Amino acid sequence: MSKEDREFIREAVDMAAENVKSGRGGPFGALIVKDGKVIGRGVNRVTDINDPTAHAEVMAIRDACRHLDHFRLEGAVIYTSCEPCPMCLAAIYWARIDKIFFAAQNADAAKAGFDDSFIYKEIPLPLEKRAIPIKQVDCKDPLKPFTTWMNSEHKITY
Repeated sequence: MSKEDREFIREAVDMAAENVKSGRGGPFGALIVKDGKVIGRGVNRVTDINDPTAHAEVMAIRDACRHLDHFRLEGAVIYTSCEPCPMCLAAIYWARIDKIFFAAQNADAAKAGFDDSFIYKEIPLPLEKRAIPIKQVDCKDPLKPFTTWMNSEHKITY
């Protein structure tokens, strides 16, 4: 890990602590860097804006995508105050970020009341064994959206 990486992770941790002090959200901060420059910042805003998806990493991804005016972040690195939760990890993969650096571990977050272990356990379960009922509904032409997409001349592959 380089001196620059340590400085960026320190900034993410400081952002997280400041977010708690401000009363705007939970103890999480993230920043996204490309070519040595910060292109996106985010802190946890779940309770502030009543959005359960407003985690620091997701907010940083949104900010970086606005900054670049693009939905893909190849060549970027995310620095986050804590190991990403399942939702944030998926968003990082979807954004095509190249590398993740984090400070605290999921176990540390769990001790503070932010325990994601239940979600990790749910994902590999068969649908009928998950805690939230989930059932496929039989309907006419369920593949219509996908065939429309595959035949569209307007699609942008992501």
